[in-house]
Amino acid sequence: MKIYNTLSRKKEELKTIEEGKVRVYVCGPTVYNLIHIGNARPLIVFDTFRRYLEYIGYEVNFVQNFTDIDDKIIKKANEEECSIGEITERYIGEYFTDAKGLGVRAATVHPKATENIEGIIDFISDLMEKGYAYESQGDVYFRTKKFHEYGKLSHMPLEELEAGARIDVSDIKEDPMDFALWKKAKEGEPYYNSPFSEGRPGWHIECSVMANKYLGQTIDIHCGGKDLSFPHHENEIAQSECKNGCTFANYWMHNGFLNIDNKKMSKSKNNFFTVREIAEKYGYETIRFFMLQAHYRTPINFTQEIIEGSKASLERLYNCLENMNYVIKNSSVSKNEEDDKIIESVLCYKEKFKEAMEDDLNTADAISAIFELTRDININLMEDKNPSLYLAEEFKKLFTELCGVLNIVEEKTEVLDEEIEKLIEERQQARKNKDFKRADEIRDYLKEKGIVLEDTREGVKFKRV
Repeated sequence: MKIYNTLSRKKEELKTIEEGKVRVYVCGPTVYNLIHIGNARPLIVFDTFRRYLEYIGYEVNFVQNFTDIDDKIIKKANEEECSIGEITERYIGEYFTDAKGLGVRAATVHPKATENIEGIIDFISDLMEKGYAYESQGDVYFRTKKFHEYGKLSHMPLEELEAGARIDVSDIKEDPMDFALWKKAKEGEPYYNSPFSEGRPGWHIECSVMANKYLGQTIDIHCGGKDLSFPHHENEIAQSECKNGCTFANYWMHNGFLNIDNKKMSKSKNNFFTVREIAEKYGYETIRFFMLQAHYRTPINFTQEIIEGSKASLERLYNCLENMNYVIKNSSVSKNEEDDKIIESVLCYKEKFKEAMEDDLNTADAISAIFELTRDININLMEDKNPSLYLAEEFKKLFTELCGVLNIVEEKTEVLDEEIEKLIEERQQARKNKDFKRADEIRDYLKEKGIVLEDTREGVKFKRV
């Protein structure tokens, strides 16, 4: 498999530290509010990446942190007059609600910054002993210019980064580019005891410490949004490699930005949407499908028209699944003579799917392969006057295998109670007796119950709405 490495700016063959195993670290959310639609993209993209790695046989150790101590969290707690623990636990719970809806599996471990304070203090102490960090009035800063490779991820020399960065100029720092490893607590703020001061960790240090603890000094792949490449990931590299004396991550993967109606999402522009808001209108599945329709490194534009198009495309896949299930349930033929030849002819879509996914996780082309497969399935099941059980079952195996890798199109078990089953049978009999008034009454009644009937040449099909 080839993936685009931000560090080298080219696609590279994936070679892991341990054969058959992959160590992946993904930057997680700061838990002070519901996650927004932009947060959903890395969650879905790198969940899909993990699923594909497992599909091709890798054992994946997948770590995603929670930042649970931060200025925004403290502000939120003050506004609501409660502890930061109450805020973070509430929104960690809300995160898992949205993540489950989006089809995102829980990480192997979800470490929290507050659970790793001792390790953070030790990490900072090591950097100070080696001369890479210094204490100033209770704060601790990293000497950025002492790490001569600083800027290798963003591919810019330190001078250019310094000119373009939003630098926190302070009299207590040796250099404007130095970044905080530990912050002395202000009056009224929560704090932890340390040799430096009563304070709390800076944002960048927590990821280095947790990656080191759960994955080792060198990890295979570090993932996150493009907005994190500088300064967050650049700083992670600097502090990790200075402390450990070795490469921090062999591959860096960054997903592209998400815009709303071609504009950057912003509360001030009134175009800020949470995942929960979008899911209430279009469903979580539609959000996942929408995110995977584009290559993960390209910018993606969220509009009402595009998300509605995603919903319609997803419905086409569900219709194909319904067609296969109908034949499986109703076919009177076990197997036709041409079935094996037909199945062999569609296996090319599995190869197309895998080729796309192996080429830097190209989910856009992988989905195209699924739709080509869907077209051929529908043609063969609809044009054949009596498709076999075998053909439908083999089609379904391939269809669900490929959709399963992307975690789209979940099998929904339809359970009809006895009353509805009897009404469907009664309607069929009324139609045979040309009692169309009664047939229409039953159809309308079932519609009120959320059961939509579809009269097809293969018989009556139904779906819940």
